[in-house]
Amino acid sequence: MHNDFRSKLPLLLTFCLFTSFLPASGSVLCPAVASDEYYKVARNNGRDGRTGTDGRSGRSGENQNIFVNGSPVNLDLSGKDGEDGEDGEHSDRPDCGYQRDRVSHDINAPNGGNGGNGGKGGDGGNGGSLTVYYSNLADLRNISVRASGGEGGRGGRGGNGTEGCRCHRRSWEVKTCTGIPGNPDYKCTDKVYRCSDGSDGRDGSDGSDGSQGRLGTLSIVNSKEALAGDNPTVQLAISELTNKPVNLSKNKWNQRKGATSLLAPGSAIADDYLEFEQRLEETFQIVWQEKQPITSFGNQLVTLNLTDNKQVEVTFAEDLWVDGSIKNEANLTTFTVNHAIPKKDVTRLAVAEFAEAGQNLNLKIVDLAAKSDAINTQFRIKFRAQDNLYGFSGYKTEYEGDIPNELVTRDYNRFTLALGKLNIPDSALRPGVNVDIEVVATRSLGIRSAKQTISWQGAIRKPR
Repeated sequence: MHNDFRSKLPLLLTFCLFTSFLPASGSVLCPAVASDEYYKVARNNGRDGRTGTDGRSGRSGENQNIFVNGSPVNLDLSGKDGEDGEDGEHSDRPDCGYQRDRVSHDINAPNGGNGGNGGKGGDGGNGGSLTVYYSNLADLRNISVRASGGEGGRGGRGGNGTEGCRCHRRSWEVKTCTGIPGNPDYKCTDKVYRCSDGSDGRDGSDGSDGSQGRLGTLSIVNSKEALAGDNPTVQLAISELTNKPVNLSKNKWNQRKGATSLLAPGSAIADDYLEFEQRLEETFQIVWQEKQPITSFGNQLVTLNLTDNKQVEVTFAEDLWVDGSIKNEANLTTFTVNHAIPKKDVTRLAVAEFAEAGQNLNLKIVDLAAKSDAINTQFRIKFRAQDNLYGFSGYKTEYEGDIPNELVTRDYNRFTLALGKLNIPDSALRPGVNVDIEVVATRSLGIRSAKQTISWQGAIRKPR
């Protein structure tokens, strides 16, 4: 559509120039309309410059294991340098063109383009790690190693922004007439229009330099045989642990300082190094004493982790509550599961009955999941009674606090809360009194706990 308009624009301008010599009638101003459209279609802001490409990071040095016997060894495990980032592209100048006079609208001159940002320099590669197996520590003095980190690449420079277009004329008046000259309805008005300069494009920001690669590290092992691999952490479905021992292993290391003093002069490597102390191995087995079969929890994950103290940490999934005991003897760790309860079954308490009155008033709560023989439960209550001074909708808090354990009885999966024995005025315990009760039950098993809020509202009824 714009291209079609441009092709017809000269003809339209010619027509309007011709008609401008004719007597004015109506309210159409051809020169204003033509120049308005021309300015909107044909003038463009400056194009922004493209952002420079980031430099690639350098490759890290090779990791090596060597056995020394006193012969000289020269190793280069240095990381490679990162590449420089690409410069940002300069922006293009806007098409300022020619500002026509006396158009019937305000003008915003085209803006300058923004310069592209420079690309980030690539990070230097890290120095490689070196593991040395030895019989005589002095033999390490014959090892010359260079495990420097690579240099970071330089960031690219930002591209230049371009200036916005400037107005040739800041303001002008356009007269618009309606009606026919000589008639009473003929009126003319003058309106002022303005031109605003285009904003300058900003210069692109320089890219940041890449970071220096880290020095390589040294590990030493007083042995003629290579160490076996670690297997300190295992994650399995709980059903896979029954009657199936799991072997965990870990190479224990001590951190030391002074790596360069062990090697040939001039070696470049991190000062902190690791010295092998011992290999830890432990077998883990689960003993299942929960009433439900372990296959009922088949998809629940258990994570085992062997620590430097040769202890096995056992972590169960968040949505499974487990109570048990752990025992360690003769390189065998056993975890006895006494109770295992899905988290969704922990907070399934509900009001069963609100009965009696006065000091015998009680609230009975049932555990729909029937897990209360294993879960510890504590109750807190907010007891509000209808305040006659404010009518049926007004309630006054008569008691708020924990319910003492001696006022809670449990019969398998049913709790009875002796509300009448709490420090509540007798007037709030009479039959016919409307009450609003909120009970917060805190349920806990082992290290896990959760809260459930139970609400009940109604009237105290006469005892049967």
